[in-house]
Amino acid sequence: MPMRCKFCERSAFIKLHYPKMYLCEEHFTEYFERKVKRTIERYKMLRPDERVLVVVSGGKDSAVTAHVLKKLGYDIECLHINLGIGEYSEKSEEYAKRQCEALGVPLHVVRVKELLGKGIGEVRTRRPTCSYCGLTKRYIFNKFAYDNGFDAVATGHNLDDEASFIFSNLMHWNTQYLAKQGPVTPGEFNGKLVKKVKPLYELTEREVVAYALANGIEYHIEECPHAVGATTIEYKEILNEMEEKRPGTKMNFVKGYLRKKHLFEAELERAELRECRVCGMPSSGEVCSFCRFWRLEEPLELMIKQR
Repeated sequence: MPMRCKFCERSAFIKLHYPKMYLCEEHFTEYFERKVKRTIERYKMLRPDERVLVVVSGGKDSAVTAHVLKKLGYDIECLHINLGIGEYSEKSEEYAKRQCEALGVPLHVVRVKELLGKGIGEVRTRRPTCSYCGLTKRYIFNKFAYDNGFDAVATGHNLDDEASFIFSNLMHWNTQYLAKQGPVTPGEFNGKLVKKVKPLYELTEREVVAYALANGIEYHIEECPHAVGATTIEYKEILNEMEEKRPGTKMNFVKGYLRKKHLFEAELERAELRECRVCGMPSSGEVCSFCRFWRLEEPLELMIKQR
């Protein structure tokens, strides 16, 4: 016998494991959007009058983030960072363009290869590719948001991402990372570090995929070629097994971390921030890690060009 939606007699579209219930497409969409709204309110992420820059990769999480924020009435624009990873990046950019056209929101594209001379994976360095890719993306979206007067940057990190990140950093006792993680990173240093928010913080990857499917959102399903073998994927698999046996494990783990986060903050030695000698953005040293890695001698220009 087919399962029925908890709120109506239609066939169930999804079985939620935590909380345990069956929902049709319509009621699942309502549940998902209500949960995003509550997450934004609970963690005081955004005010209705703020300009929000949504960083879209072409994948499901950021596409769903943009879709729901627009539906909830926020003033959003999107930024896609083309990483210069061959065909993978070209496809990602195409998906990002289609997603933003469907939403009717402006999309700004920054291409790493044009901006810095080399794409991700083309730099000769001992540093792991994912490490300097993360550094590059964070710097670009923060500086773009600052240069163009956005009040907040929204990313598509979901509950699975957060749980695996916390788990990974606990395994290695990276207390500095654990002290800074969370649903909201407040703006600092005269606004040069723009506030960062994660509206999907309490929704699982499975729920995000289901929302995209229920709402006809197309997205790039390929994994980045540099992510193959990443330990975070292994940690996600371990947490998925635990969730299967005990639904609610991920949520309880993340909420437990938020309750105890102050223990890590107490250990964090706050480095005195200063302006980077090259770009003027916040730095713990004379030159920020981005300018140092890319050997820049003058700041990047990321102002939106008026059409």
